Amino acid sequence: MTISLANVGRRFNQEWIFRNVDYEFLPEEKYAVLGPNGSGKSTLLSVLHGNLSPSEGVLRYHSGAEIQVEEIYKSISFAAPYLDLIEEFTLQETIRFHFKFKAFYEGMDAESVLDLLGLAKSQDKALKYFSSGMKQRTKLALACCAATPILLLDEPTSNLDKQGMAWYLQLIERFSAKRMLIIGSNQESEYSFCNHFVHLTDYK
Repeated sequence: MTISLANVGRRFNQEWIFRNVDYEFLPEEKYAVLGPNGSGKSTLLSVLHGNLSPSEGVLRYHSGAEIQVEEIYKSISFAAPYLDLIEEFTLQETIRFHFKFKAFYEGMDAESVLDLLGLAKSQDKALKYFSSGMKQRTKLALACCAATPILLLDEPTSNLDKQGMAWYLQLIERFSAKRMLIIGSNQESEYSFCNHFVHLTDYK
């Protein structure tokens, strides 16, 4: 799977968030989208996973043949602190619901996702009673444990403590092989393993 951007820009009202992005994201590579707060990292990730359309330029997805934006959700997993979960669902219900739409990563199932989270005692608790850290871990596990060729993470360690940060790095090590990884961040600890860097300040 390849994502190609040609002169892509996005604006809100009359303000350009970024412009003239010419870039190609390649399979099985690790990318960090960098910039200070408010620079447009989350906006670019939203464009990449098809939630926002470019205001100018062309975005294409290729996997042998071109994939239409309406179908790209099948190939992308996404986690972000601002992504809403269904608060009334229990953790078990959340896992079952999510994997109705995505296949499990090789070797994983609902029980192993619970084990990975370390939240088996909370499996019947509604998510509205979860702490912000527990919710963030759930979002990351759902994204990483889905069998998609592209994994997008925005500010992945938001709301995680030191133990949660170590858990996140183990998660990346285990689930980032043979897939494109794109991380929006301004904290080096979140993307230190990346080997490509997109600086949004270059596209203002």
